[in-house]
Amino acid sequence: MGSSVTDFKLLSYGATNRQGRAGVLVGDDVHDAEKLTGNAAYVSTLGIIEDWAAAEGAIEAAAAKAGASSKVGTPASLHILAPLLYPGSYFCAAANYKDHSEAMAKKQGRPPEPDPRTLGIKPFHFVKSGKQATVGPTEDLPMPHYCRNFDWEIELGAVIGKACSRVSAADALTYVAGYTVCNDVSVRDRPYMMRENVPPTSPFNADFIGIKGFDKSAVMGPCITPASQIGDAANLGMKTWIDDWLTQDSNSGKMIFNTAEQIAWLSERITLLPGDVVMTGTPSGTGAEQGRFLKKGETVRMWIEKIGEVRNKVV
Repeated sequence: MGSSVTDFKLLSYGATNRQGRAGVLVGDDVHDAEKLTGNAAYVSTLGIIEDWAAAEGAIEAAAAKAGASSKVGTPASLHILAPLLYPGSYFCAAANYKDHSEAMAKKQGRPPEPDPRTLGIKPFHFVKSGKQATVGPTEDLPMPHYCRNFDWEIELGAVIGKACSRVSAADALTYVAGYTVCNDVSVRDRPYMMRENVPPTSPFNADFIGIKGFDKSAVMGPCITPASQIGDAANLGMKTWIDDWLTQDSNSGKMIFNTAEQIAWLSERITLLPGDVVMTGTPSGTGAEQGRFLKKGETVRMWIEKIGEVRNKVV
């Protein structure tokens, strides 16, 4: 965007999710979105995303004139919630980074898999519930009661900004309102990845709710950066630390199927709606690759360039 435009990010703030309100981050200040724009529909970030075609310009214009009457604090002084309360659904890409695929092959002692494109393989996604799965950017991250091997996966989340059905890859990114940081938290315990008494060749071998779709399995935050301010979403730095240990250090450009291709493929079979989030896969550096998993008391910190950082303590 040009220098004459006032950049902003969307977030949610409040003492609890039930009390959450949409905020607009302008510089270091958070402004209440409803007060800033005078639009009652913008009391929630979902309300803004559902009206994104008009909302982006309206917020941009209001942000340029933001004053004390709409200011509610700074991110440090407020309780920042997940930016969407709540997404419609999370559509999560599996095995979508070349470096992650190569690392898993090495860990399992097998040769690297060929590029799926050469085999005619299309993107693969699974679904998480928007409401049960969502974890805010500073919220505690509970380990499931049945889990011993608790894993992390940093992902670039693309927030859909208008209904999207049967679109081309060339047009797909025009349906994205903005981007956020996600953590596709995963259970790696064998009984859930390989269900007992089910043949390993069975399509029902994995318990996807048990390993991917459980309560509090999708961290999101700290904000949504509008797509128009991101520039090239296929060239964003991505990093994960467990306490002070840097374990993921990659770039969104290492995706096998890029964000546009994923959205186009999903839209062939389901209409993506405003407020849905496409989680686009994780790069190398996960616990599964290293045989090292999260422990209670550790803090997972994830950062994506131009968006920000989430920080969650495992409990």
